[in-house]
Amino acid sequence: MEHAADASLGNFPVPLIGIAAYSGTGKTTLLIKLLPLLKAQGLRVAVVKHAHHAFDMDQPGKDSYELRAAGADEMLVAARCRFGLIRECRDADREPRLRDALEFLRPENLDLVLVEGFKNEPIPKIELHRSTLPHPLLFTHDANVIAVACDDGAFAGKEMPVPRLSIDRVDEVARFILDYTALSRQFNQDAGL
Repeated sequence: MEHAADASLGNFPVPLIGIAAYSGTGKTTLLIKLLPLLKAQGLRVAVVKHAHHAFDMDQPGKDSYELRAAGADEMLVAARCRFGLIRECRDADREPRLRDALEFLRPENLDLVLVEGFKNEPIPKIELHRSTLPHPLLFTHDANVIAVACDDGAFAGKEMPVPRLSIDRVDEVARFILDYTALSRQFNQDAGL
């Protein structure tokens, strides 16, 4: 199934690259290894992560938690080196859309946005696949998959309609992102990628 372009996503002024896979495939692990490589290139990177469950950044007993629990629709905590914003949503049954999350970002301060999850959103994405996990492939029905990062046992010797990357070679994934977004031309090409 192909997606129609979402105008709000297509007009976002910073490249968006999704890391898409089923739970347990290693999305967060890959991002944790990928971020330092991209930062070493001089990039300012945001990560937007979809959680399939309710989460709470506040801790009961802390002022921000108590103020939000008392009825604040938005709670912004500002410290010397960090800001944290929690915005309550009115429709607790509706899954967030990526465009909702992007409203919180300041694109003028960013060069790249990596998106974890949101696998059904119409953005360019790298699919993660492990041959040991029984998950269906996304690229077979999602025209937005631009590459598949997989383990060595997956697709060995098979033709792929998209580039095949090694899930264990994070430098290869980083290079692909830089080339795909054309950010490699704008930033440090001598930082090891």
